[in-house]
Amino acid sequence: MSYENILLNKEDKVSIITINRPESLNALNAQTIREISSALDELNSDASCRVIILTGSGEKSFVAGADIKEFSDFGQEKAEELARNGQNTLFNKIENMTKPVIAAVNGFALGGGLELAMACHIRYASENAKLGLPEVTLGLIPGYGGTQRLPKLVGKGIANEIIFSAKMIPAQRAKEIGLVNEVYPIEELLTKTRELANVIAHNSPMAISKAIQAVNLSDTEKGFETEIKYFGELFDLDDKKEGVSAFLEKRKPNF
Repeated sequence: MSYENILLNKEDKVSIITINRPESLNALNAQTIREISSALDELNSDASCRVIILTGSGEKSFVAGADIKEFSDFGQEKAEELARNGQNTLFNKIENMTKPVIAAVNGFALGGGLELAMACHIRYASENAKLGLPEVTLGLIPGYGGTQRLPKLVGKGIANEIIFSAKMIPAQRAKEIGLVNEVYPIEELLTKTRELANVIAHNSPMAISKAIQAVNLSDTEKGFETEIKYFGELFDLDDKKEGVSAFLEKRKPNF
C-alpha cells in the first residue's frame, strides 16, 4: 500500500514507520492517523516483522500535536466522535498490538504527539526532545488517552502537574519521572532504538504477544489471572518447546 504522510521501511525483523509531514512538524491529521493505523495492520499480519519503531521525520519533531485546523469549529458531538475514533483507530490499537511498538521521540512530542508516544510500549527520546500536554491552554483536555496513560506512567501528582501547567518537559526530566526509558543524542537515537528492537526481535514472538496483553491488564483485577492463564497456554506452544530445548542444549533459540 502507498502512503502520503508516512514512510514505511521494513528491515529484516524490524519495521520503521516515520511520520513524514515536516512542513507541519509532523502534526497528526485525520489522514495521518488512518495511514499509521493501516501500516500497523499491514505489519501486524506480516510474520517477518517482529518489532515496530514509530518516529518522526527530521530532527525537530516527533509529532508536534494534532492538526488544530481540522477541528477548530467542532461542537461537542463531533469532538467526542473525533476523540473516540482516534483512540479506536490508532492509540488503543498501538497499545494492544501483538507486536511491540517502540517510540523514537526525535524532538517535540506535544499533545497528540505525546499521547501517541505514551500508547507505545517503550519510549526512547533524543536529548533535544520536549514533551507535554498543552491542551488546557486551548480550553481543552487531552482527548487521545493522555489523562489515562500519563498517570499510569508517572503517577497522579506529576501527571496533574504536567496537564494543569501545560509546560514542556525536557528529555532528561522525562526520563527521571519514567515518561521515557532512555535519552540519547539525536544522531544516536534511531541506532539505539534499532539495537533494542533487534534484541527483542530475537525473543519468542508468541511470548511477547502474551506479555503485552498481560502487562496491559496489570492495573486491573484480571491481571494476575491473565498472567497465570497465558503462562499455562505457552507451555503447549512451539516457542516454549524451542526455548527450553535451546536452554538445555546450551544454544541460542531459533524462534
